[in-house]
Amino acid sequence: MSKQHQYELDEKITQQSNTNYDLDSQKLAWKIAEAADDKKGADITILQVAEVSYLADYFVIVTGFSKAQVRAIADAIEAKVAETFNHYPVRVAGKTEGSWVLEDYGEVIVHIFLPQEREYYNLEAFWGHAQRIEYITSM
Repeated sequence: MSKQHQYELDEKITQQSNTNYDLDSQKLAWKIAEAADDKKGADITILQVAEVSYLADYFVIVTGFSKAQVRAIADAIEAKVAETFNHYPVRVAGKTEGSWVLEDYGEVIVHIFLPQEREYYNLEAFWGHAQRIEYITSM
């Protein structure tokens, strides 16, 4: 990542977050979103859940369009986070099935869904009282 891109990422984090949550968890959430975007994950949403849940500071929710893509997104996230932060998920669930993969990094929980699972579970509505941060995907 170029210094300019890192600066823009830091500015975006600062502008979109009006609370003082740990900057490391913010950067982790954005790096996860970036890794998902690199694998063409769609509808990437970051929910700031720290004020409404003790589970994590952020949820990152992503759509993949096939089980193979869901797994590839999960693998890319794990690799990018390990490379950047030397941080590994505490728990990974659903990777074998591939319709909903959950990666728990402690302060950030990642949900990667097939479209029908994402619509059915509708985490954005369930956690609707959390601050929603839209991640603008690259084209």
